[in-house]
Amino acid sequence: MVASSPAALPTPPADKVYRVVQWATGRIGTASLRGLVRSSQFEVVGVYVHSTEKEGRDAGEICGLDPIGIAATCDIERIIALKPDCVIATPEGPNVDDMCRFLSAGINVATSRVDFLEPQAMDREVRARIEEACEEGSASIHASGCSPGFSSEAMPLVFTSMSRSMDCLTIDEFADIPASCPDVQVTEVMGFGREPGAEFDPHLLAHIGHGFRQSMNVLARGLGVELDETVVEGEMANARQRFLLPGGTPIEAGTVAAQRITVTAMRDGKPFLRFRLNWHTTLDIDADWDMSLTGWRVLLEGETPIEADIRFPVSPERWSPAMAEITANRVINAAPFVCEARAGICTTIDLPTIVPDMGRVAPG
Repeated sequence: MVASSPAALPTPPADKVYRVVQWATGRIGTASLRGLVRSSQFEVVGVYVHSTEKEGRDAGEICGLDPIGIAATCDIERIIALKPDCVIATPEGPNVDDMCRFLSAGINVATSRVDFLEPQAMDREVRARIEEACEEGSASIHASGCSPGFSSEAMPLVFTSMSRSMDCLTIDEFADIPASCPDVQVTEVMGFGREPGAEFDPHLLAHIGHGFRQSMNVLARGLGVELDETVVEGEMANARQRFLLPGGTPIEAGTVAAQRITVTAMRDGKPFLRFRLNWHTTLDIDADWDMSLTGWRVLLEGETPIEADIRFPVSPERWSPAMAEITANRVINAAPFVCEARAGICTTIDLPTIVPDMGRVAPG
């Protein structure tokens, strides 16, 4: 069997060009494709799409650039036949079947999907299938992105590198939800605008817990500690006044306008790692929650305490594309390291520090 936590090989060669395929071209996938096309570190040899409306379109045109002579396809066999070094996978939902087909064909995968962050905390059946495919194709897979990913793994590892011990590490993430999501997703998927007093959506808690539990396992393993358990909790706050979402959908006064989801990893019966998602549709809410920050707040408590705010200084109209780029870029930058790693499921602590090759990125 391949190792679930493979030892990494050295940093990718500076002059190597990786043949890549972009899998899916939604909001994040389009940003990813644009980043790949603009970098001489990569040669885009294929684009895998799910929509027949996009099939046959040029990859450059799909991502808002000049044509590059590569037509998108819905046929996975055509993608596999290209024998790329890596698939950059940013689909909306998990597709373990396709993922395994790529890996078993010897194609490495760098993905934004949170289903593959940490083998020990993955779904057992999914883990077994992925590891078998990695072994069959001698290929590697790494999952990352913005959150979970950078914010819950790479960033806290940097902050904790200035400590020898700590009591608790808390990371708050703040997001203006309507700035990056359409109205229908804000209300029907995320549950904003519903009547107060209802039970917090258990499916949403399970979805958030699914990724962050894996991330916290990665972080704990990197710090050399054992966790007792991970608890996921949700809180809601209501709008003080009626307002309209950007698409015109009303959020009535007294209905849910902000949510907090807290994932807490316990050690020795006390909170040790805590990641808290602070989502709002307005700042005028009936709870004493400070949600004015856009970005992350890091609080490390212990003998070397640290507190830091990390902001995204972008205009409201740039918020959605900026968030897509942040997620996509982390995956793109990881791809060469995944290609050079030993076969298996690679986590953040299994790979070298992921850095971009900015000298090979075209301006614009």
